Amino acid sequence: MRFILGKKLGMSQIFDKEGKVIPITLIEAGPCLVVQIKTEEKDGYSAVQIGFGLKKEKKLKRPQIGHLKKAGVSNVRWLREFREDKIEDYKLGQEIKADVFKEGDIINVSGISKGKGFQGVVKRHGFKGGPASHGDKDRMRAPGSIGTSFPEHVWKGRKMAGRMGSDRVTAKGLQIAQVDLENNLLAIKGALPGKPGTLLEIRG
Repeated sequence: MRFILGKKLGMSQIFDKEGKVIPITLIEAGPCLVVQIKTEEKDGYSAVQIGFGLKKEKKLKRPQIGHLKKAGVSNVRWLREFREDKIEDYKLGQEIKADVFKEGDIINVSGISKGKGFQGVVKRHGFKGGPASHGDKDRMRAPGSIGTSFPEHVWKGRKMAGRMGSDRVTAKGLQIAQVDLENNLLAIKGALPGKPGTLLEIRG
């Protein structure tokens, strides 16, 4: 499996050979550094932990500094782990760049979606809402009945108003439109979760 960490930069567009517009999301992908290699014998599973971005050393805690120094890695901002069977292909301090992918590759991208705060049932769950006539203005966006005479409490899982967004989302089956190795950029067709600056996990 191929993987890399990246930072969402924003959306743009490119044109194909026929002149059609292709919406894309630009990602600053890597370079990432291998910080830890986990094995079946020692950890119970095999995985590769990689780091991305820079952070001032004074903002890191002492255990984090020690963890990074074991791998001979500078101060990284984000650490993420990817399950990998062929761990012999990796070594501590190894650099992973955008060239692990090429144009046309199909990938999955995971990240935290935009937070939308506390929202009602119409926006959060797509409820139709109540009537908008005959003086029923107070019922237009209300949830309606939320329970029955039995069991005299609201069932767990009932769709109601509440916090919306800030969830881990995985966009699957996306295609890489362009790879810019000089600037460590990936152009991916379509929209991706999160706002500009969001950390994204890319798997292919």
